[in-house]
Amino acid sequence: MKLTSRDFAAKGRSAAQDCGIFFFCGQDEAGASAAAGDLVTWLKEPGERVELTGGDLRGDPARLGDEARSTSLFGDKRHIWVRAAGDEAYEALKTLTETGDMGAGAACPVIVVASSATDKSRSAKLLEKRKDAVVALFYPPDLRSVSQSVRGMADAAGVRLGGDLAERIARAANLDVRLAQSEVTKLATYLDASAQSPQPATAEDLDAVGATSEEDGFMPLVNAVMGGQGGKVAPEIARMKQLGLNPVGVLLAFERRAAQLARIAAALGNRPYGDLDKGEKARLGIFWKEEREIGQQLSRWRARGRLDRLTHGLTRLHRELLTNSQASELLLAQGLTSLAQLAGAGRR
Repeated sequence: MKLTSRDFAAKGRSAAQDCGIFFFCGQDEAGASAAAGDLVTWLKEPGERVELTGGDLRGDPARLGDEARSTSLFGDKRHIWVRAAGDEAYEALKTLTETGDMGAGAACPVIVVASSATDKSRSAKLLEKRKDAVVALFYPPDLRSVSQSVRGMADAAGVRLGGDLAERIARAANLDVRLAQSEVTKLATYLDASAQSPQPATAEDLDAVGATSEEDGFMPLVNAVMGGQGGKVAPEIARMKQLGLNPVGVLLAFERRAAQLARIAAALGNRPYGDLDKGEKARLGIFWKEEREIGQQLSRWRARGRLDRLTHGLTRLHRELLTNSQASELLLAQGLTSLAQLAGAGRR
């Protein structure tokens, strides 16, 4: 089965009951991750989460099937969550499906969130025609759809939110539904709102709890690091701490920029960056005020293998932040400093 961001909400619940393998991909990694999180709540008995990475499975393809067909220490239910890049999980998924078809036994649900993968990837092609699997493709969101999602989040949290405020939250989150959800949750807590006791929200309320917008907060740091501007990195990291920016939220901005550079490189092929016309730039999310910075960053990361290295590095750093939340600021600062050094080494 193949679903897209447009029909996932309507069909995802039934798929969660009927299927056992779920492959989330597409350019909107934030939307794919959020949808995967929703799907877990729709499973009959999600149980314990067992987390694996694409690197774990690339080195041991049989491990996915072993984990999916084993039980926890106390026999509880479980599901497998795999965070991968591209087709890292392909061989593992192939082994899982082949052994299952040969009668290896029932497996717990397997959820793969594959950054930089598309519905044309080998993993997607392997699964899309199977009755027990779902390939969910997520396109880059637009302001209208994310604003609608924000209003839905607010309704569920008991926050009465006007369309103008929903759009403001969507813009501040840079159309990232995970960051938008975080802002809605903070707003509900501030208002002491709930589904049973809804409360209206005002612009002043949002000012009191709202995160610094990505343009004001994240992007100077993203551009300094991704552009290899070593002298600017330390001051920007210090500013990040002063503003109280969430480390995971900051890293998501880097992940989105890496995915954007990969899309641009794929669209260009062997052409130079300057060959992009206005229509192509719009489709690739290249806005005029960042056009120069994006071009400079592409020149540093476009060389063969460097974008893959960047994606893998960000994935590992993301995992470290989630598993070591108390040290997340330090880990992020160390990771970004190393990334800036790597970007500087890619000057042409």
